[in-house]
Order: sequence, then C-alpha cells, then structure tokens
Amino acid sequence: MKNLKLIALLVIPVLFSTSCSNDDAPVNEEEVITTVRTTLTGGGQIITLTSRDLDGDGPNAPVVTVSGNLVTGVTYVGSTEFLNELEDPTEDITVEVEEEGTEHQVFYQLAPSIGTITYTDTDANGRPIGLNFTLVAGTSGSTGTLTVTLRHDLNKSGAGVAGGDITNAGGSTDAAVSFSVAVN
Repeated sequence: MKNLKLIALLVIPVLFSTSCSNDDAPVNEEEVITTVRTTLTGGGQIITLTSRDLDGDGPNAPVVTVSGNLVTGVTYVGSTEFLNELEDPTEDITVEVEEEGTEHQVFYQLAPSIGTITYTDTDANGRPIGLNFTLVAGTSGSTGTLTVTLRHDLNKSGAGVAGGDITNAGGSTDAAVSFSVAVN
C-alpha cells in the first residue's frame, strides 16, 4: 500500500505537467481594430469612407466620415484597410488579414440601388478575401447604408459566401461599420 501511494505521488505530477503544457501551440491573440478605411477610386474621384474609434469600447462613438457621393454607373476600384491606431507606430491589421486570408473575409452589404460589389482578390484556396473589390454605383438619387464587416474563422464554402452573402458565413466578427452613402 505504501508503494502504491509513493507511485501515485510520483506519477500524478508528471501527468499534470505533461498534459497542461503546450509550448508548441501558436498564440493568435485577437487583434484590436480602431479604424476601418474603405477607399473608392473611379470617375476621376477618390471617395474615402472612414470609421475611427480611438477609445475602443469606451464611451465615445466612432467618428464616421464619407468624403463624397457615388456617381451613377461609375465603376470604382475599392480597397479596405484595418488599423490599430492605439499602437505607435500604427499597426496595419490588413497585413494579417491578407496573410491569414483563408480565415478571413470582408463582406459589403448594400442595397442594389446603391450598387453592386465584386471581389477581386482571393486566398490560397481561390476564395475571396474582400480587401480589394469593384463597386458599380447604382441608381441616381439613391441613398442608404454600406456596411463593411470583417469575419474571422468563417465557413467560406457556405452557400453564397463566395459571392459576398454573409448569411451562411458563421465565424466571429472582428469589425463591422456602417457608412451612409448616396448616389448622384
């Protein structure tokens, strides 16, 4: 009986130390995104849509700006970047999103009267990332919202996801911002 207790005292700590240690597992901390900036270039204009939330979950609402209106029928080349401006220098989260493209996708939700979005970049599996896209502006006189959402650990093979439908994407939302837009 004494030997059994001694063996238990020696074996149990070894089991705990080996089962709880996982130094080889990569640590992927969730990124802090303070700024989402979408830039649209076309028809001789550059339109910048920016949401900055420099106090994170603090009491102040994000500062959202849109530098101009879309022009009906114009095809805009678009790009979206994600930044952490709490770091010095500013951390460009866009680089991580692109490097981990198979795990991320940017979704653009807008009414068809505002325009249509087509992805122009892909991950290693040929599925969209959404950092780069084209937007064809819709009907003159239309107003509405363009919502930009970054999803992580999503199901990129879900129905409609490759076409930009967020409904079946799942995953977690890293950032979501809405911009008021108008078409002239």
